[in-house]
Amino acid sequence: MKTTWKDIPPVPTQQEFLDIVLSRTQRKLPTQIRAGFKISRIRAFYTRKVKFTQETFSDKFGAILEGFPRLQDIHPFHKDLLNTLYDADHFRIALGQLSTAKHLVETISRDYVRLLKYGQSLFQCKQLKKAALGRMATLVKRLKDPLLYLDQVRQHLGRLPSIDPNTRTLLICGYPNVGKSSFLRSITRADVDVQPYAFTTKSLFVGHFDYKYLRFQAIDTPGILDHPLEEMNTIEMQSITAIAHLRSAILYFMDLSEQCGYSVQAQIQLFRSIKPLFSNKLVFLVINKIDVARPEDLSADVQAELQSLLKSGEVEMLQLSCNTQEGVQDVKNAACDRLIADRVNQKLKAGTTNNGAIGGRLADVMARIHVAQPMGGQTLETFIPEAVKNMSKYDKNDPERRKLARDVEVEHGGAGVYNVDMRADYLLENPEWKYDKIPEIFDGKNVYDFVDPDIEAKLQELEEEEEKLEQEGYYDSDEEIDDDDEADVLRKAELIREKQQLIRNEAHMKKRLKNQAIIPRKAMKKPFSELEDALDQLGVDTTNLAERAQPKARTRGRSMSRSRLGTEDADTMDVDKTARDRMRSRSRAPTTNRRDDGVQNDGLRTKAERLAKLNQKKMNRMARQGEADRHTTASIAKHLFSGKRGMGKTTRR
Repeated sequence: MKTTWKDIPPVPTQQEFLDIVLSRTQRKLPTQIRAGFKISRIRAFYTRKVKFTQETFSDKFGAILEGFPRLQDIHPFHKDLLNTLYDADHFRIALGQLSTAKHLVETISRDYVRLLKYGQSLFQCKQLKKAALGRMATLVKRLKDPLLYLDQVRQHLGRLPSIDPNTRTLLICGYPNVGKSSFLRSITRADVDVQPYAFTTKSLFVGHFDYKYLRFQAIDTPGILDHPLEEMNTIEMQSITAIAHLRSAILYFMDLSEQCGYSVQAQIQLFRSIKPLFSNKLVFLVINKIDVARPEDLSADVQAELQSLLKSGEVEMLQLSCNTQEGVQDVKNAACDRLIADRVNQKLKAGTTNNGAIGGRLADVMARIHVAQPMGGQTLETFIPEAVKNMSKYDKNDPERRKLARDVEVEHGGAGVYNVDMRADYLLENPEWKYDKIPEIFDGKNVYDFVDPDIEAKLQELEEEEEKLEQEGYYDSDEEIDDDDEADVLRKAELIREKQQLIRNEAHMKKRLKNQAIIPRKAMKKPFSELEDALDQLGVDTTNLAERAQPKARTRGRSMSRSRLGTEDADTMDVDKTARDRMRSRSRAPTTNRRDDGVQNDGLRTKAERLAKLNQKKMNRMARQGEADRHTTASIAKHLFSGKRGMGKTTRR
């Protein structure tokens, strides 16, 4: 749980708020727009300005609202402390005004973005943007007082001590000037102001110390006077808040010497007045300044009243003197011991319900513990081997001591000369197997034991049998291979290998310099004779190859002339034109019209124009330069006016 608010971000004033937001809007967004731009681009430009300003305002408001604590989410002690110091109603109202301003800024942005969507000109869009930012700025100016109040609260919260409501705590209370701050200064290193007059301490002070490796915090509270709760001021209410909400050990200080300015009866009466706040807490009645007056020095009536506070058994009396340091550590140790024992007891009882069933942490631990008991109630003793029982303690000076591996090493020359026998502890069926040449062990036996001793004789017999079978022709094939066919196959294989080598050599010869591109095989021109030679080598008949290729061209020419005769008028045809003239007239390119070329009718032409305009829409929306735009030079030199000047810089190129 959050116990310190030193990391709350600063709250700017209304003028700083406007400067931050408007400056960021100016720096982060483009600032140039012209009337010649398309209206959609102008609208987008000013819409972006309004939206960015609104988002920046919302982020700033949100950061302030998130930085401050929410009263319903914090510990009751901190909640009441905030209420005491700053008035929770004023605090809520100030945060509520910021939250309302955030929603109003979002509403203004939404309304003006809707209006900018229908802006008709640059001037109209600019005025709408100016009106939107002006209304947002007016809202922020009205937040002058809430922003100042919240910044003061933030500064004061940052100066408050860091108090953890759930840790081990000693709470020191009592009348003013009874020695509370002196005790805190004695047991901790807290820098507390100690003066010989009342109400020196005006707020809560916290000190930390360690006891039995545990961290404790001691809280010094301002002095309390004995009057009704409604009449207490802010200083006294801090003490009442701490006593009421912190789970701690209460040290109620009393000054029997009455040097504090208040009688003993008044101090006893204050204890009885605030005793309802001590419920369910450890309470210690600490008598201070015993170097001046002790309880034995009081009158009988006062002693009786003092003892009446201790009759219930819930209050324990301790004595000390902060001036002479007598009993200071004893008081601290006694209070810490009682507090530790009480917290442990509360944790153990945390899961106990009304029926006596144990739950919670204790139940979880007990559920995991199982103590096994022997069957039949018999007692089983621990088994210890006799050799271990009879083993005597090793004594280096005893000549009859048992010999260790280290003693054997020293006898044989020491480390580096003697190697420990690693096979001495092998557990085998036959101890003679420990030092075999092949020490691999398998199933309790040496691997060498699996080798057949007659394996060499058996191998010799197998080899003699194989030689006998070969001599008898047992492995000869039944089919005889024709020597002529085998020679033919070998010759063809040799030719194939020679042909492959020739192809490789030719490829190597065709390679050019490394920095030239190699022409793909499809793009290389080869003569017709090379094709004929290659086909002849493959056994293809090439006698009619050239004749079969030429008639196709002639046939294609005749078919083209026939088509012309069928489509054109025979009377207007120029039969005197030679074939060369006809080919030349055909190759001459006619004049083309880009608008009518490739379009069969007016409907298709209209459709094509509509598609062209549709594809150009995106370019027009972004005000991009298209192919029909003339090039115009920039009206402003880019190297002089690109980018924005920073804060306070006047250097130019």
